[in-house]
Amino acid sequence: MNIGLYIHIPFCRKKCNYCDFYSIGGADAVPAEYIGAVKREIALYQPFTAATVYFGGGTPSLLAPHQVADILSAIDIRPGAEITLEANPDTLTPEKLAGYRAAGVNRLSVGVQTVYDSSLVSLGRIHDADKAALAFRWAKEAGFENISGDLMIGLDNYSYEEMYATIDFLKNRGATHISAYMLKIEEGTPFYYDTPKNLADEDRMADYYLAACKKLEELGYQQYEISNFCLPGYHSRHNTIYWRLEDYLGIGPGAHSCMGGKRFYYPRDLSAFIAAGNTVQDGTVDADDYIMLSLRLQSGLDFSQLESRYHLTPNDYVKKKLEIYAKQGFVCYDGNTVSLTPAGFLAENVIASDIMSNVTEI
Repeated sequence: MNIGLYIHIPFCRKKCNYCDFYSIGGADAVPAEYIGAVKREIALYQPFTAATVYFGGGTPSLLAPHQVADILSAIDIRPGAEITLEANPDTLTPEKLAGYRAAGVNRLSVGVQTVYDSSLVSLGRIHDADKAALAFRWAKEAGFENISGDLMIGLDNYSYEEMYATIDFLKNRGATHISAYMLKIEEGTPFYYDTPKNLADEDRMADYYLAACKKLEELGYQQYEISNFCLPGYHSRHNTIYWRLEDYLGIGPGAHSCMGGKRFYYPRDLSAFIAAGNTVQDGTVDADDYIMLSLRLQSGLDFSQLESRYHLTPNDYVKKKLEIYAKQGFVCYDGNTVSLTPAGFLAENVIASDIMSNVTEI
C-alpha cells in the first residue's frame, strides 16, 4: 500500500504570533524520546510504502540530521519518493543542510513569509531577510534543487511593494515552488488577542491575492492549487495526496490521517503522544469532502468522477449556475469539469456550497 506519510515535529524556538498549529515554544532541539515515540507509532501501521514523506511543524529543522536519518530508516520508502522538510531560516547551517540531504531529504520548504524585517518582527519570526537569503544559498550548496518558499500576504501595513519584493526574492534565490497564504487571524493565537491595527480588509486582501497570482504567472509559476504555485514539474506531491483524497498517515500530536476513507487524528497533547499515542476516530470521507478538495485544485471537479465514486450528478440548477459563474469569470466549465479561476478561488466556499446543495443521487 502506497501512502503519504506526515511526521509532525511539535517543537519551536518561538511560537509565531499568527500560528495555531500545535507546537511547544522554547525548544532548541528535538528530544530523543520523541523520536522513539514516532518510530513506535510508525511501526504500528506497517506494512506500508511511503510515496512521500513530509516533516512538518512546529519547526522540523530543529531535528538533527541523524534524527531524520533514524526516522527515515524505519520506513519503507518508494524509490524516487519526495521527502520534504519544513525549515525556519534561523535554525539552518550549511552543515545541517548537508546532513539533511545526506539523510535522504530532497525537498525543502523554507518559511520566508516576507523580506521586510519590520514585518518579520511583527509576525514574531526570529529570522531576518539576510538569514533567509543565506538559507537558500546554503541549501543550494548542499545539493537541494527543489526548494519551496512561503509567502504571507496582507500583513500589518502591507503594500504591493512588500509583496512584489518577496516574490522577486523567492524567484531570484531559486525557489521552484511558492506557497502564498493570506494572513488569517486564528482564535487562541497572540494576534487574536492583540490584533495588528492596519491589516488589509477583505477587499484589499483579495486585490493582493489576485495581483500575486498575476505576478507569479508572469514569472513562470503555474497555479495548481488555491495557495500553491510551481515551476513546471515541481508541484508538492505530498500535499496533492491530501487534495485528491488518497491515503495519508499523520504521526505526532495534532496530526491527522485519512486511510481507507476513514479519518482519525492524535490529540494535541505531547505527553500523551509520547506515553501511548492513541488516536481518535474522526468520521469518514464523503462527497462534500471530494467536491471541496477537488475545487481547491486547478484541475477542478470532474462530475463523471463524482458520479463514479459517489453516484451523484449535478442537477439542472447547478449546471445553469456554473454557466453564469463562467460568464462572470469565476470558473471554467465544459459541461463535465469545473475549475476555478483565481477570482473563483476567492469565492470557493460559495461555489462549492452551490454544487454540494444541488447534486442528486443516481
